[in-house]
Amino acid sequence: MRWPRRALMLLILVAAVVAAPRTGIADLVAALSNHLVAVTTGFSGSNVLLFGAIDGPGDVVVVIRGPEDIATVHRKGRTFGIWINEADMAFAEVPGFWAIAVNRPLEEILPESVIAAHQLDLQHLRLSPLEPTSLRRIAEFRAALIRNRQQQGLYSAEPGRIDFLGNRLFRSDLWIPANGPIGTYSVTVFLVRDGDIVSAETTPLIVGKVGFEAQVFDFAHRWAPLYGIVAVLLAAMAGWVANLAFRKE
Repeated sequence: MRWPRRALMLLILVAAVVAAPRTGIADLVAALSNHLVAVTTGFSGSNVLLFGAIDGPGDVVVVIRGPEDIATVHRKGRTFGIWINEADMAFAEVPGFWAIAVNRPLEEILPESVIAAHQLDLQHLRLSPLEPTSLRRIAEFRAALIRNRQQQGLYSAEPGRIDFLGNRLFRSDLWIPANGPIGTYSVTVFLVRDGDIVSAETTPLIVGKVGFEAQVFDFAHRWAPLYGIVAVLLAAMAGWVANLAFRKE
């Protein structure tokens, strides 16, 4: 039942682009197949279809950013044979998730100055330390933060694909991993022509818990002390029941 709905939405996009020269509608339109990724028990990640159309020739770049928060990077060191945190650095407004998709290599369609201005690669992702320090130290901890997020699958190491269907229509599958943070993501689509960005459109994508998981999540954050007490009592009760079940006569 999803494909007829997607096809209808795609036809609407095409009609909007065709009408653009006469009505003043932008020469880029895009939409998501679903604006909510429901996280339930056993959630193992989800694909969200992005599709759209452009009026005339051009390239398309898509950037997905997860909810921003403060992130702290720790550097471990050995002291008397024991590994401990010997230094740390906190960064502000760090996206919890970051990924990009392109229809051809980014360096072929945009100069580095434009890539940096719009943060279109990890090298130019703006990560601001909360405390002033040396540029060398910032670079060291910044690289560690990006490396850790890539290992966790939260920052893409390689761009995703954007496929064109003809000269106007395009689509891309956006992957949200199971460990992606809960919150509102932004999906920004850029239209590139002649080495510059000529149009952009941003669409929100919500990744949220639903059902019983959402109730537990909300309870744990609203009533953290009570949640901790309940968790301890349930664990103690489970241990007592297990002891009864496996008690030897």
